[in-house]
Amino acid sequence: MRIARSIVVAAFAAAALPAAAQEVTLKVHHFWPPGAMPPSQLLVPWCDKIAKDSGNRLKCQIYPAMQLGGTPPQLVDQVKDGVADIVWTLPGYTAGRFPLMEVFELPFMSANAEATSQAAWEYYEKFAQKEFPGVKMLAVNVHDNGFVNTREKQVKVLADFKGLKMRAPTRQTNKMLAALGATPVAMPLPALADALSKGVVDGYLLPWEVIPSIKAHELTRYHSETDPKSRALYTAVFTLQMNQAKYDSLPADLKKVIDANSGAAVARSFGRQWDASAPPARKLAQDRGNTFYTIPAAELANWEKATANLDDDWVKDVSAKGNDGKALLQSARDMIKKYEAAK
Repeated sequence: MRIARSIVVAAFAAAALPAAAQEVTLKVHHFWPPGAMPPSQLLVPWCDKIAKDSGNRLKCQIYPAMQLGGTPPQLVDQVKDGVADIVWTLPGYTAGRFPLMEVFELPFMSANAEATSQAAWEYYEKFAQKEFPGVKMLAVNVHDNGFVNTREKQVKVLADFKGLKMRAPTRQTNKMLAALGATPVAMPLPALADALSKGVVDGYLLPWEVIPSIKAHELTRYHSETDPKSRALYTAVFTLQMNQAKYDSLPADLKKVIDANSGAAVARSFGRQWDASAPPARKLAQDRGNTFYTIPAAELANWEKATANLDDDWVKDVSAKGNDGKALLQSARDMIKKYEAAK
């Protein structure tokens, strides 16, 4: 009888444990190789921070390189469906599905990742939350200046794009390449190294930090960077998303930990790290003896003219879906300039 009573008492005691004692392991899924800058210098420190702030009651189990299965474009659905608790991905991998956030991927929008990441978060909060139902957005950021990298031919002027098969990450960057005269080839990042080695593509658009993560600087000889006084050729938008039901299931104190490690400050810190990581990555290509060329502002004006219709097309596209595309484009530009001035 005493044994039975003890078991009952123990069961009630366990049931009465405070929610604060709950330990949660979050499944975090992404497409990067484990040693790449974004997971190693952004995602892992973020996970370490929520572990510290929660007294190790929140922990991450990180699955790099699509280890939970699927392809990079499927990450946005994996987090909604609960396959993963958190994903880090590019909405632009799913062409046309998140058109409002594509505004930051239009040509010549960004000058640095820190300011544009802050603008992207503010814009998301004001205008684009409706594109991401079923998820809690933890951060929105962009990478730093993207540029042209080629295997056998240096791109110096607009005409040099003709005949080149070029990889780009998103719908807008593919449209930009077509406008510049190249043949765009859409593929997620993990497929790029193999495509370069087999000659499927002649080059690609990427920022510096990403290039060494897939050893692309060993597969291309020429790098055509934009004039540092000009805006970047392009950038791409990243999102760190959490399954809403998983967030809702957390006790209040753990929700506070997630909230304190989400939002504008995280977006800014992610962007700042992207900017800081460019010079060391660039040096790896320099050490290999690769060839560099800076496209002057006068030539970039020709590129801007050639791609100007992309802005108009985007405005028409989002306006057809019931939005004020012109006002949204202007808002994105104004936000970027605001954070650039405050930097």
